[in-house]
Amino acid sequence: ISRTFSSIDKKPLASASIAQVHAAKLRTGEDVVIKVQKPRIDESLKADLSFIYVASRVLEFLQPDWERTSLSAIAGDIRSSMLEELDFQKEATNVEEFRSFLVDNALTKEATAPRIYREYTTKKVLTMERLRGVSLLDADAISSITNDPESTIITALNVWTMSVMNMPWFHADVHAGNLLVLEDGRVGFIDFGIVGRVSPQTFQAVNELSTALALGDYEGMARALCNMGATDEEVDIPRFANDLEKVMTNILQMQPDVMMSATPDGNLEGSMAFDENEVTSVLLDIVNVTEDNGLKLPREFGLLVKQSLYFDRYLKILAPNLDVMSDTRVELGQVNGASEDETEMRANGDATKDSVIIDV
Repeated sequence: ISRTFSSIDKKPLASASIAQVHAAKLRTGEDVVIKVQKPRIDESLKADLSFIYVASRVLEFLQPDWERTSLSAIAGDIRSSMLEELDFQKEATNVEEFRSFLVDNALTKEATAPRIYREYTTKKVLTMERLRGVSLLDADAISSITNDPESTIITALNVWTMSVMNMPWFHADVHAGNLLVLEDGRVGFIDFGIVGRVSPQTFQAVNELSTALALGDYEGMARALCNMGATDEEVDIPRFANDLEKVMTNILQMQPDVMMSATPDGNLEGSMAFDENEVTSVLLDIVNVTEDNGLKLPREFGLLVKQSLYFDRYLKILAPNLDVMSDTRVELGQVNGASEDETEMRANGDATKDSVIIDV
């Protein structure tokens, strides 16, 4: 360690279930962060997740009706994704591919991701460039960086949406800790441990779903979800649509929490945040409604919806009056570089990857 790093902060910048992150400085002078896997976490995680998967299979055997909920499939997906997170070499590759995507699409002036130091990275230690910035929830701090916070969140949304449409995977954990507004005004994407992959069928169905959502057409939303999910029975579209309308009403009622605090000089500071559990609860409501109507949705759809809910909250904080469907600055619905004819071909299923509108 002493041959590579001139200093490492003992106090972590952040700590999560499988790893923690420390600030450090290389001997060559660069400021970096080191993501270190917690000791023996791989063994305990594999054991716990395997037990959960086996238990879910037993429950489905004892209660056949539970098989409709895809309990074991969900447990299997969680097990696969969490075990994949344990390999920091894979995360390093994800970051490098995202950086290449930014270069290939001339987006390096708008966004970035940390440079990876491969020579100091292993399966359990990830060394990367330190990005200095503030959370997308910190409206006051963002205002000190840029006089146009609305454009900042539009940039973040556009870059993420373009990556969904143009990369083989997408960043599937864009909570406020993983999206930063950097000191130079760019958007910084960090933590690529969780990624999602979207099939052409799901892309097409999400496009149909977003169009129906923009029109307030709940029966259209129900049909789109039917096209996306697997079902062994005929779905009652009007009933499904009514259930979806109730869920969407709850989503529209979600508001950020406003917190005030006093500074040492006697001034007041305000900040806005949202409850992570509230986002998850809404996502579970959508899953429950679809399963109650006889559908099993693909895991990647849940990941897409959750990221869209995150962006919905950021928009309410930084651009409360923005209409994402009509504002020309919001680049939704077309694969980068595709002509209108090519986009229409994708919509008709004539290409390997469909266009998609991520409506937030």
